[in-house]
Amino acid sequence: MTFDAGTWLSAMRRGDRATIGRALSLVESTRPEDRARARALLDAAGPERTDVHRIGVTGPPGVGKSTLIDVLGMRLLDRGHKVAVLAVDPSSERSGGSILGDKTRMTRLGKDPRAFVRPSPSRGALGGVARRTRDAMRLLEGIGYDRIFVETVGVGQSETLVAQLTDTVLGLLSPGVGDGLQGVKRGLLEWVDVVAVTHADGAMRGAAQRTRREFRAALGLFGARDDGWIPPVCAVSAVEGDGVDELCDRIEAHFEHLVGEGRLEARRAEQRVRWMWHLIESGLLAGLRGRPGLAARVAAWERAVGQGEEAPETVAESVVEACLEGLERSVGSDT
Repeated sequence: MTFDAGTWLSAMRRGDRATIGRALSLVESTRPEDRARARALLDAAGPERTDVHRIGVTGPPGVGKSTLIDVLGMRLLDRGHKVAVLAVDPSSERSGGSILGDKTRMTRLGKDPRAFVRPSPSRGALGGVARRTRDAMRLLEGIGYDRIFVETVGVGQSETLVAQLTDTVLGLLSPGVGDGLQGVKRGLLEWVDVVAVTHADGAMRGAAQRTRREFRAALGLFGARDDGWIPPVCAVSAVEGDGVDELCDRIEAHFEHLVGEGRLEARRAEQRVRWMWHLIESGLLAGLRGRPGLAARVAAWERAVGQGEEAPETVAESVVEACLEGLERSVGSDT
């Protein structure tokens, strides 16, 4: 299909899933020619929409993120929304390959024409959130999706990055976390907006309800956050459907709180600034490692540090200073 931003957008807005997939591949690509096309698409898609709810979903492996998103997404479809899911899969550090199995656990959403599920490899990005996830969300907003889930791989403290991309962060817990309660409750208060204890059915129903009560009490000790919100704690069964409507209501209530208190734009403005610095940092690192003209110099730095001839701090400081001097000369020439 010949590339023309307007033609591609028209096809995507008509629901052409193949074109949507191609466009998201452009957004995820690191090839310079693809990045230029992706930027043209994003520019044509228009500005950010304040009626779109971006929902981050995080939690440890095995907690049931994909299965719960499938159920929540269907509820939101029934409420008249268009749902998209960006499910970020872990990539191998060695081969760069990923499992991309989340779509197989979202059987209903994956088949519903009102929804779009996109598994994307993390490619080693911080917290498992792909570097282009933000652009992918923007593109999906521009073609009409108004409820967008970002599912992270759920490994490590760097999962807080999802809070820099989304409006509401849903943190999932397994029943009976026990001794882990004291260690995680402060983190939950700081960056999770809604908490859900999963697998609240069968033999685990009682344990899930106990965990729900424990976390409610723990979070209640801290009172409301600076934005006036106290994270609610729900118990939910994706298998039996118990608690799904309540959880859906809580997630939507947080978005309404942000809009009603005038905090949505402030939150997104802060996110845009944070994302700018993230892109600057990652772009500089990628440029230093990938620019052909610097390959020999980078190899020399690594060899000198590895052999103990130079201290890591000395080399790092000289590289940073050289970058800043070049930037100052560039800025000076523009003025």
